[in-house]
Amino acid sequence: MHFEQLLAKASELGKDKTKVMQFPENWCQGRTAFGGLSAALLYQAMRQHIDGSRRLLSLSTNFVGPLLADTDFSIDVEVLREGKNSAQVLAKVIQNGDVCVITQACFGANRESAVRVDVSKIMQLKPVDERFILPYKEGMMPAFFQHVSLCLQDGNMPFSAADTSHLGGWMKFKQGPSQMAEAHIIALTDAWPPTLLQMFKQPAPASSMSWYIEFLDEPEVAPDAWVGYEAITHHSKGGYGLEDGCIWREDGKLIALSRQTVALFA
Repeated sequence: MHFEQLLAKASELGKDKTKVMQFPENWCQGRTAFGGLSAALLYQAMRQHIDGSRRLLSLSTNFVGPLLADTDFSIDVEVLREGKNSAQVLAKVIQNGDVCVITQACFGANRESAVRVDVSKIMQLKPVDERFILPYKEGMMPAFFQHVSLCLQDGNMPFSAADTSHLGGWMKFKQGPSQMAEAHIIALTDAWPPTLLQMFKQPAPASSMSWYIEFLDEPEVAPDAWVGYEAITHHSKGGYGLEDGCIWREDGKLIALSRQTVALFA
């Protein structure tokens, strides 16, 4: 099932909480849904409750439990507060009576302000070299990976005993959407493995526990364009790691900032 079809179903759930939907196993990461998919579906459901003039400012997602493939689930959306310029919205994925994923989003309309601070970060990525697109290998990579293209440029493959925790490269959907919006950037950003996974000496699990993404502006990305990703690990100790990432347009414009807490099992 194509990503656009899943977004359309999530839109229906956002309008009617009595409806349910499923996703196929090829969108899984291990036994649960690919985290970027579940976060994007929740965002899409929330978007149905918010006026289109208000853009997404931030999305905070907690992965509470596994979201299983080929099993009905519903999405419960609650508008916590809607003011003159901003709105706070909460959404939950509920499957078999359990909350699997919970997301809170902040939407806002542009305000008049004399204060301006321009982006000081500069993208370090080089132009895309398609010779280095990672091939999908069934049984060796998460199933969802067959839907996305990642072009690794900085860092190493998972479980390669690397001596760095930095990670970066380019990303896009293999089957491009008709229009790139926030939901697509959310899904693509989480397609990258945790930065620390490359430091593992042998295969072992790692799991995103919480994830926060902030949008600087509307993405304005062409459907067939590559999107850049650069991530660093600030700290890892006691089985938990904290990493930050930047999401870029090909022209070097910063689209969004990402931060996640990762649980390590090795």
